[in-house]
Amino acid sequence: MSDSQSNTFDNEAQSGWLDSVHRIDALLYASVAASSTPALDRSMAVISDAANLSKPWLASAAVMALAGGQRGRRAALFGLASLTVSSTVVNLVMKPLSDRRRPDRIEHGVIEARHVEMPRSTSFPSGHSASGFAFAAGVGHVSPLGGALLSLPAAAVAYSRVHTGVHYPGDVVGGAVAGAVLAKLTCAALERYSA
Repeated sequence: MSDSQSNTFDNEAQSGWLDSVHRIDALLYASVAASSTPALDRSMAVISDAANLSKPWLASAAVMALAGGQRGRRAALFGLASLTVSSTVVNLVMKPLSDRRRPDRIEHGVIEARHVEMPRSTSFPSGHSASGFAFAAGVGHVSPLGGALLSLPAAAVAYSRVHTGVHYPGDVVGGAVAGAVLAKLTCAALERYSA
């Protein structure tokens, strides 16, 4: 097999794998869209909108810094640093490299009560998910219990992005993983700098 034939085969295999992943992701998205959850619909939209501009994480950092003593201030610092790095990398590097379009809410029948404003950026990865999990992981570096508790609202925000129809499930998983990994790298750099 020549090099060009090998490259063609590799590209086709990769394309086939990605197509399969996207099909599964689209099926999961459609399943959420088709679920009847009137009790959740409005609250998920509120949660999704409330997380714009990282408002819950900034408020949490302020509470920790004001009421948590020295450890709280350190946890807030690590959380905010992780959030900043994650948000920068995801929004300025990863999203522009991705060409994944946002889901078509109308085509999938996402009911209007769930709708929030559809962002203009590409769909992968979810910036909301990355920010939430980066902040939780950064705080968790200093306060494992605090990080674990913050993972719960981070997960709620991540799910809300699928429920409201603005992201595929794979986008929020990718965002959560990116946020956690970038937080780990950020915390390691902060530890070296402060040593």
